[in-house]
Amino acid sequence: MSIVNIINADLQIEQKKILENVNFELKEGDLKFLIGKTGSGKTTFINSIFGNLDIKKSDKFEVLGFDLMKLKENQIPSLRRKIGFVFQDFKLLEDRSIYKNLDFVLKATGHINEKKINEKINRALKLVGIDGSLEKLPDELSGGEQQRVAIARALVAETDLVLADEPTGNLDFKTSKEIFSYFLKLKKLKKTIIFATHNRELANRADYKLLISNGD
Repeated sequence: MSIVNIINADLQIEQKKILENVNFELKEGDLKFLIGKTGSGKTTFINSIFGNLDIKKSDKFEVLGFDLMKLKENQIPSLRRKIGFVFQDFKLLEDRSIYKNLDFVLKATGHINEKKINEKINRALKLVGIDGSLEKLPDELSGGEQQRVAIARALVAETDLVLADEPTGNLDFKTSKEIFSYFLKLKKLKKTIIFATHNRELANRADYKLLISNGD
């Protein structure tokens, strides 16, 4: 099943063209890498899939069954609830515990049953190897631990697509490999993943690599 299908798209920000002639397909369970140096357009491409970018033109731009060329304002929340995002700088809520960071996401997406919320949070954190730290604040964790929590946050609402924008960019090489191992776990669970990075060694373990250079 096709999760993302883009044909001949030009993408722009504030009327400035950033990427052109983009052709990309992502199927259920795929793990695909976007490779390119800083400024090459990786984040721009990921933002377009999240519904955050102007599409200048495209023969087709479909994400999770939504036609982004015809996407209405009131459809954007429905699309974004199906997408998990993992950032380079974690973006955890600094004044909330690890548990509350995930609890916030679930309640923001309409989950209200406290028992089920607790089950989902514990399941997600167990998947990424976080146990016994639920009441800690983010700054009490290492960078690698914070990124594992961020991965759990992207999964806890049972999203269909995970967008990872340089998720190992602030981590040392050993920790980067550890974090990437959790993305391989997600692939085994049939999660669909786009992983943007400039780390070519990690990218060699992907199903497919897409090189972005000079807007192409």
